[in-house]
Amino acid sequence: MIIIGEKINGAIPSIKKAIAERDEALIVERTLAQVKAGVNYLDCAPSTSTDVEYETMVWLINLMQGVTDVPLAIDSPNAKLLARIIEEGHVARPGLVNSVNEESDKCETIFPIIAGTDWNVIGLTCDKDGIPAQPEKKIDIAKSIIDKAVKYGVKLSNLHIDPCVMALATMPSAMKDFETAIRGIHEYAPEVKVTGAISNISFDMPARKYVNANAMAYAVAAGLDSAILDPCNMDMMGTIYACEALQMKDKSGRKYNRAYRQGKFGQKK
Repeated sequence: MIIIGEKINGAIPSIKKAIAERDEALIVERTLAQVKAGVNYLDCAPSTSTDVEYETMVWLINLMQGVTDVPLAIDSPNAKLLARIIEEGHVARPGLVNSVNEESDKCETIFPIIAGTDWNVIGLTCDKDGIPAQPEKKIDIAKSIIDKAVKYGVKLSNLHIDPCVMALATMPSAMKDFETAIRGIHEYAPEVKVTGAISNISFDMPARKYVNANAMAYAVAAGLDSAILDPCNMDMMGTIYACEALQMKDKSGRKYNRAYRQGKFGQKK
């Protein structure tokens, strides 16, 4: 499982405050905690007003890159800003672009820039009408994004499609629909990775951690390849390691045992 650490995001109140006050210590602390937990990418999402988003993202990038070599996931709804960040060379090593979709010309803005490079990119299954409820419609949007990636020469193994997990509280079929989307995307393009912010499914539910952990188990079984989550959440990380061992994605449970010994989940004895 490819883990995209979600803890440097201006939508989180403590990070929003740290960004506003330029509290470098807190950003560094949250960054290093995720690195220790074993992330593959670190989300870098200012989530600020558009007039300060560029300078804030550059500040975050420089700060995070100053303490770790883990690739960054530069995160903004503004594709032109993401393109500018890449073209100006602020990111030291290719990471992950979060994200493109079919709302406008976001694919056309980002794909030519990352084609032939090691940059990865997330494609959200939404278009001018928003996020569709039907998994079949999400799969259709995914196919369109995949076809554009092929057209522009983006390696499909670098493309992560996010079918946009819905909330169980408002859509009882949320988990089944997510599983349908995962399988449908893999059927169309096996090389493409499927990702998701699993915790969205438990919005407005009590005891959310139980819903999240079990949703992750179902998603891994359906073929989820990467996830946007809190890597410091030992319950979730334990679920991932266990599910991958049970699904024979971690043969002989070596990753499971190593992660346990390293204290990434469970109680060390």
